[in-house]
Amino acid sequence: MQGKNLSPILTAKGVRLAVAVARFNERVTKALLEGALEAYARLGGEPREVLVAWVPGSFELPLVAKRLASRPDVDAVVALGAVIRGETPHFEYVAAQAASGLMQAMLQTEKPIVFGVLTTNSLEEALERSGGKAGNKGAEAVLTALEVVKLLEAIGRP
Repeated sequence: MQGKNLSPILTAKGVRLAVAVARFNERVTKALLEGALEAYARLGGEPREVLVAWVPGSFELPLVAKRLASRPDVDAVVALGAVIRGETPHFEYVAAQAASGLMQAMLQTEKPIVFGVLTTNSLEEALERSGGKAGNKGAEAVLTALEVVKLLEAIGRP
């Protein structure tokens, strides 16, 4: 038995994207942003039209992402950051609160807000995930945002 398939075609055409990017660990987050914009362009979007907001760090991403998602001219938000484990518990607090805050913002705005925050043990791991041998998680975050936008369009409003 097979039901109706709600898997729409993945495209950036017509999807108005915003990206919130943390400046902390900027070497990593710039690479994530580049990957995100390249993925958006590859799928038919115009990178110059993407609204990019730089924030101090990953802890500040939820508030800015929520404000971006609240705009009528934004269909989805990608939040990019890099939280690298250090010698103190700071890593756990920042990573957990960023994830929780972004989830809350997504549910409140009912728009996709994608968690593109790397949580790694070292700078080397972060670099591998921002364009190295592990790919670019910024690009993956854009693909997720586009897929969810198109899926929500296919489902329709309640």
